[in-house]
Amino acid sequence: MNNLRKIAAGSLAAVLAFSMAACGSSNASSDGTGESTGKAVTVNEKSAKATSLADFGTMEDLEKAAKEEGALNVIALPHDWSNYGEVIESFKKKYPEIKVTELNPNASSKEELDAAKTNKGTDAAPDVFDVGQAIAATSTDYFAPYKVQAWDKIPDTAKDADGAYYADYTGIMSVGWNADKYGDISSLDDLLDPKFAGTVALNGKPAEAGAAFNGYLMANQLAGGDINNLQPGLDYFKKLKEAGNLTTVDVTNGTIDSGQTGVVFDWTYNQASYKKELKDKGVNWKYKTFPKAQVVSYYNQAINKDAPHPAAARLWEEYLYTADAQNLWFKGGANPVLLDSMKEDGTVDQATLKDAITIEGEPVSYTNDDSTRITEWLQNNWDKTIGN
Repeated sequence: MNNLRKIAAGSLAAVLAFSMAACGSSNASSDGTGESTGKAVTVNEKSAKATSLADFGTMEDLEKAAKEEGALNVIALPHDWSNYGEVIESFKKKYPEIKVTELNPNASSKEELDAAKTNKGTDAAPDVFDVGQAIAATSTDYFAPYKVQAWDKIPDTAKDADGAYYADYTGIMSVGWNADKYGDISSLDDLLDPKFAGTVALNGKPAEAGAAFNGYLMANQLAGGDINNLQPGLDYFKKLKEAGNLTTVDVTNGTIDSGQTGVVFDWTYNQASYKKELKDKGVNWKYKTFPKAQVVSYYNQAINKDAPHPAAARLWEEYLYTADAQNLWFKGGANPVLLDSMKEDGTVDQATLKDAITIEGEPVSYTNDDSTRITEWLQNNWDKTIGN
């Protein structure tokens, strides 16, 4: 379900996990796609120290090394999150010699690192990570620097200069709703209408959940605030509560299916998943972003410095930064980091681009210090104004 990966929205809360993720067992395999044994493993030092494809020689040399390892452990990749299910299946189809084990798809960023620490030196450790910015920026000791072939196409602002981590995709914060029931929505002020009684939801609490944190920032922008002036957003949600329209029910596929949450603030890639699932049930789910409130937050790729399968880890990263994989994320409602370069070189999927919601103008982003400050402000003000 799509309220996964949502726990803890700021640097202050990074200790708890800046990941927008749910919790789970760090050793669990997702669905029988593979199972690590927890046995000690000896890795190829050359592969483990490789910082670029040149250290292997050619792509064929990297593929050979990865196939000799014959395994790859991924973690925290729900299949309906940014179309990761198809990304994984595409990799498996391309490299059938490599057995992919999916460890705890619902892990938080912190739990990804915990799994690496707990299983260090065994074949049960994750080879690669997909983590939020705050965890990425504060956890480089866990990462093996590696620059993929597409390195120069990744904006400098979206990567660690030494190759410890690099952005992969982002959503855009959006509002989604049951268009069959509510008609059109042109602005957030429309949500004050009595017809939305008890049905408008953030995806979690803003001081605790990444999706809700960023949903708050979107509303705050539209209400006249910015990342340094947070009060307009609180005033808006107070009005929404006083109108009887705000619900604090946890958003799940079930609450959306039942109509309990008929309007949801969430990432575009989650909205795309809702839309796909609800279409099969005859529900017309729409979602939109707002040009003046393009709130974004990139996830980041990194390789475990103690990866049990270091060549396969690097092959996975090389694959993710191909047009094929980037287009699969794009198909899933995310904006891949190479989108602009793919538009320029003609490798973007035109069918997806035609209907995609992409970043318009200057995105609203923030530093780790900003997120710490905003989280503290929300902790001090949300509950006493809105309630638990």
